[in-house]
Amino acid sequence: MLLNRRGALGLAALAAAPKPSGLPPASQAMAPPDPTETIRLWAGAAPGGETVTVTPRVVERSTDPAFHDRFAQYTTDPILTVLRPERPNGASLLLIPGGGYRWAVVDKEGLDCARPFAAAGVTCFILRYRLPADGWAAGPAAPLQDAQRALRLVRQRAIADGLDPARVAVLGASAGGHLAGALTASKDAVYETVDGADALSFRPDLSILMYPVATMDGPFAHAGSREHLLGPDPSPEALARWSLERMDWTGAPPTFLLHALDDMSVPAENSVQLLGALRAAGVKAEAHLFEEGGHGFGVRLIAGKPASVWPDLVHAWAARRGWTGRVSET
Repeated sequence: MLLNRRGALGLAALAAAPKPSGLPPASQAMAPPDPTETIRLWAGAAPGGETVTVTPRVVERSTDPAFHDRFAQYTTDPILTVLRPERPNGASLLLIPGGGYRWAVVDKEGLDCARPFAAAGVTCFILRYRLPADGWAAGPAAPLQDAQRALRLVRQRAIADGLDPARVAVLGASAGGHLAGALTASKDAVYETVDGADALSFRPDLSILMYPVATMDGPFAHAGSREHLLGPDPSPEALARWSLERMDWTGAPPTFLLHALDDMSVPAENSVQLLGALRAAGVKAEAHLFEEGGHGFGVRLIAGKPASVWPDLVHAWAARRGWTGRVSET
């Protein structure tokens, strides 16, 4: 829009005018509002919670009104938060944030990462999942129960909303990348059937793993994630069972890996080893290793760094596989 001279002078005067006391300055960015639509994973109580006594909490770590930095801990009623695009293109994305299996972040690898995909027409579902050390009967499989159930509910919702149930992807980051990887590789359900949604496949059509915690053993394992998932002294069998690179990836969907080489928390070897396992299993895979980015960068912490291009790389890769489509005119 072009401004005439009078309009330009008016804007200049407005900018120079003193701001009313008690109000934030006009230049102060505010965090986007939270979506209001949520979906409970389990109609009743989550499975295996008879001895669970934790009290759920959500903690805000940010002191900057421009962004949130929250984490959810001691979750007992897992949910999907739905971020709907203005013009859906038929694709759906389940996002699984990280948190070292100690908590699940809400914003950095959840809502923040969902927004660029929603802007491109993708209907996004952010998972708040249960944590394995909180006393659930399934132990380390409790988060996987939530992930399998969530993917099925996303696929069911796609059918109900006129989206494409064959274009449902998962994106997991850090420990959420481990959970998304276990979801992608798993062949059998780890919970008893609840309702009609459980007749649908829990396997995603595409899998995107950001700086994933992959291995549970050896020098490249993330010790915190391993302890919170498997306890302080896991058996060799448990380490093997829950290491992504040692899972059976036969028949898994196309998988996208991204990692920064300067990641000091979860070394890039996690993705490199996993890429070798994917190739050995015949899985179509693409991997990007960035010189800079560190760990846990999401989309907000990498401005100006090589890893900042990752959403565009994911979009291009997914488009080649027909995941994205024409944006609806309605």
